[in-house]
Formats: sequence, structure tokens, C-alpha cells
Amino acid sequence: MSSTLILVLTIAAAAISVRLFILAAARHRSVQIVDSAVGADTLAGGQFEADEGRLTRWLSAAGYRSESAATVFVGATIGAAALSLAIVLALTRAGTVADMAAKVSVVPGGIGDALALVATGAPYIIFLIFSLAPTMLVRGARRSRVAAIEEDLASSLELLATLAEAGLGFDSAIARILESESGERPLAREFQIYQRDLLGGISRQAALKKLAARVDLTSVTIFASAVNQAEQMGSSLAETLRTQSDDLRDRRKLRALLLAQALPVKLTFPLMFCFLPGIFYSTLGPVLAELVDVVDSILRRR
Repeated sequence: MSSTLILVLTIAAAAISVRLFILAAARHRSVQIVDSAVGADTLAGGQFEADEGRLTRWLSAAGYRSESAATVFVGATIGAAALSLAIVLALTRAGTVADMAAKVSVVPGGIGDALALVATGAPYIIFLIFSLAPTMLVRGARRSRVAAIEEDLASSLELLATLAEAGLGFDSAIARILESESGERPLAREFQIYQRDLLGGISRQAALKKLAARVDLTSVTIFASAVNQAEQMGSSLAETLRTQSDDLRDRRKLRALLLAQALPVKLTFPLMFCFLPGIFYSTLGPVLAELVDVVDSILRRR
């Protein structure tokens, strides 16, 4: 029973890993397309300082900005890999993997060989999943942070445009927004850091570039570049903010439509791996069992 449970968990983990890899590749490709469409000038503020490493930038974009974040991440990855290696060695020495492969290899029709191969590779799959656990945790934090920022950015831009039309400056409008919003939200914290940069003597253009670099989100990068361009060219800040707000609303509507259109494709995966096997088992299971009994009786007579 334990061997069967381990086999089922291993197959499910392998399927989830493949699915996450496909989604990550598709997301990376879409980000590349959007970034190339925005242009090099828009993404000029999306680079951190040269003394920061790629791992530090990645953790910072997910919200982990302490000085020991990179060390903790590397230590957690090594610890998870060591724990998974210990589990794999324990399963191998106990003979669980060999026993599981032997049990599933008796399934007829060539399916047993495939299941035995999966059972043999179960330790490697377990090692991979445990080793990638900290990475998946950081990726989940990054997705939650991006969702929260995109949720607050549209309303913040509308408030900034309204306050700018009322005669307030950009920095005063941000201060007024921060007074009315909770400082626990990611976008509000980024605006607070932006204010500290201004108080530290950094120009508005440089502070906005640093804001876009910290968030590392296309919508925020476009917003920062539009504000800097409006300031350099002397155009109306209120009109620029209103245009950015309308564009962001349109992009959110388009993204919602794309997600709605992609829903049937996403339902294919749970339909094939969750519903159809149960339907086939309940409808064709008795017939296949009788067929196996008939074939087995014929072979015994020979």
C-alpha cells in the first residue's frame, strides 16, 4: 500500500513539475515579447546597481530585501537538497523503490514497464522537487507581489491624475495617497521608499528609475518612464497620468479576456489526468478485467 501511494505521489509530482515548467517558459516568453515591444528607453530604469548580483535582484523583486536574503535562500536550497538526498537514500536502502518497481511491472499491456521506469526514477523526482522548493516559494511570493501591485496601480494612477488635475504636484499627490492607504501593501511600500530617496537628495527621475528597477514590472516601468518623459518635455502631468491610468485599465481588460479564452485549454489538463481516468476505470474496468481473465484462462490451457 505504501509503495502504491509513493508511486501515485511521484506521478502527480512529475506531472505538476512539467506543468509548472511549461507555464514558466510561456510566461518568460510573453515577458520577452512585451519588453521588446516597450523598447530599450522604457526599460532603462529596470536595472539595479552593478554591485548587486542576479540572485539578489531576483529575491528583491519578490520582496526579500534583507542583507541575508541570498544567504538564507542558498542555505535553504542546500538544506532541502540534503534532506531529499537523505530521504532518497533511506528509500533505496529499505528497498521501497525496487519493491514498488516490481509490483507495477506486472501490469499487462506494456504499461507496467513504463510505470516501473517511473518508479525507478522516483528518487530523482523527489530530489528535484525538494531542491526546487525554495525556488518555488520565492516564485510564489513574486507572483503574489505582482498581483497586489497591479491591483493597486490602476486606482493609484487615477488618484494621482485627479490630484494633479486639482493642482497638486506629483510628490505631494503621492504623499496624499500614502496618507489614505495602508503601508502594508507592496506598492505603498515602494512609494515610501521613493519618498525616502527624494529626501536623501536623489532627483525625481533617478528615484522613479530606482522604483521601476525595484518592482521590475512592465506596468510600473512604463508609468515611471512616462512621468520622466512628461517632466523632461514639459507636457501636462495630469494628462499623462490619466492616459497611463486608461491604458492600464485597457490592458487589464485585455488580460482578463485572454485568461477567459485560455480557460478551455487549461481545463484540458485536469480533465485528462483527473476525470477521464476515473470514467475509464468505472466504464471499461470490468470489461478489461473479464478480458484479462479470459486471456489468462486460454494461456493456462495451452
